Amino acid sequence: MNESTSDGVRRIASVIRVRPEKLEEYKRLHADPWPGVLDRLRACNIANYSIFLHEGLLFSYFEYRGVDFDADMARMSQDPITQEWWKLTDPCQERLPGTPEGRQWTEIPSIFFLE
Repeated sequence: MNESTSDGVRRIASVIRVRPEKLEEYKRLHADPWPGVLDRLRACNIANYSIFLHEGLLFSYFEYRGVDFDADMARMSQDPITQEWWKLTDPCQERLPGTPEGRQWTEIPSIFFLE
């Protein structure tokens, strides 16, 4: 798991495969994300969230600026709007082998950071 740096920010990178037949739908959804989903991300102390695409893999990066990551992620997962969003986005994704149970994306360990 990625740890907080001296500035108190926890930087998290994750990866998942996008299903080729769902790529355009996934891109369309993220071209116009629901305001309620964006509001929930902010309320759960998520900032600078980006998703990149490379050869069928989605790479996400975000910064967590709160004090209780697990509690904030639990709040996010209980949000009805976010749950509806995930009903649309999850079928577009294919979990990678070795992804822990209960997780959709595989977290990538950090090996370098320049402040």
